Amino acid sequence: MSNKKKLVVFTGAGMSAESGIKTFRDSGGLWEEFRIEDVATPEAWLKNPTLVLDFYNQRRQQIIQAEPNEGHRIISSWQKHFDVQVITQNIDDLHEKAGSKNVLHLHGEIMKSRSSSDERLIYQIKNGKIELGEKCEKGSQLRPFIVWFGEMVPKIEEAGEITARADIFVTVGTSLAVYPAAGLVDAAPASIPKYLVDPGVFNIGYIENLLHIQEKASTGLKTLEKKLLKL
Repeated sequence: MSNKKKLVVFTGAGMSAESGIKTFRDSGGLWEEFRIEDVATPEAWLKNPTLVLDFYNQRRQQIIQAEPNEGHRIISSWQKHFDVQVITQNIDDLHEKAGSKNVLHLHGEIMKSRSSSDERLIYQIKNGKIELGEKCEKGSQLRPFIVWFGEMVPKIEEAGEITARADIFVTVGTSLAVYPAAGLVDAAPASIPKYLVDPGVFNIGYIENLLHIQEKASTGLKTLEKKLLKL
């Protein structure tokens, strides 16, 4: 058993922004050309699977080319000092590319596909694309391994259990406003130190023992590192 303190790091879209990965809320780029309802819902998949596959195939190419930023590397380096568990809303693999060993993806992983009939059948994507007509072993079309808007978040319970055992809780690049993931901060023990790294302004006064470092991910995590290593 490790005697290192358990550090849970919860990351959102702002974590990957410095690697050039855009969210639906950003202006410009791939996301602005599509409505969420047309490419990121179960209804969209039933209506036009070709469009949905093309959209995620394009996105996947962007993510394949993306590199971890300084923030990802800082979190990975904390594994020397803490028992680090990353919980992320992001579907990219930048935490893993940076060397983080324990990463739980709440909203799925873009580098994987899954059966459209059996969510337990998950596959690594080999050539960067999912094609129409590409099927699982049960004969159903492969779809992106993504939790779409309107779908359940199957790993939220596991994430809550991990957070409940934390000695330190850090949130990076998310407003703590998107549920159910934002409810994780409520799962953290009230007495432990909590840190929010994000340049935004939020109504977070209700959260006990929380320090807000109002900076972007890479610079804010450098600031935080000095504090963590004194704990």
